[in-house]
Amino acid sequence: MNASTDKILHLLKTQGPQSAAALGEQLQMTSMGARQHLQAMEADGWVSFRDEARGRGRPSRLWLLTEQAWQRFPDGHGELTLRLIETVQQLFGESGLDKVIAEREQQQLGRYRVQLAELSLAERVAELAILRTREGYMAEARREADGSWLLWESHCPICVAARGCQGFCRSELAIFAELLAPARVEREEYLLSGDHRCLYRISPPSR
Repeated sequence: MNASTDKILHLLKTQGPQSAAALGEQLQMTSMGARQHLQAMEADGWVSFRDEARGRGRPSRLWLLTEQAWQRFPDGHGELTLRLIETVQQLFGESGLDKVIAEREQQQLGRYRVQLAELSLAERVAELAILRTREGYMAEARREADGSWLLWESHCPICVAARGCQGFCRSELAIFAELLAPARVEREEYLLSGDHRCLYRISPPSR
């Protein structure tokens, strides 16, 4: 796999479906050059496309990752985790699984608190993005004009486990809410609902 292919996979992973023109601009190549790369990647099973109608003009062709491409990114040993989840459910029921998720949540909170102690809200958001990226979530953060922050994760290294038990996702939201309190944390985009990332809006408390 060449460097251009890797860059295209990364852009589609972090930014979602893109046109050949948009990709070409970011890769500093012509639309035709980007399209040729995409067609070769399609033949290899890395990307597919969908055509979206926009007004009366010609439909816009957007390129997106295939399931094969998603598997290139770390999955945190998802299949093994899924089997373990199923085993816990069989042996101890839903209440037992809830206890496992709660224990994981407390362990994560403990680790994060050490790193975020004594930081301002802005610093906590920025540092949390760094910590999550180190764990494979490809996280980024940005301050908005209205004073809120956006924190998004373009990859979920435990996606297979999260699909099997969305308690992990509820736990993640609870962790962010506690770490960033008294700010309000809301999930606005959700990978498991078909979005290309998980996006959180962090609103500082009203004065």
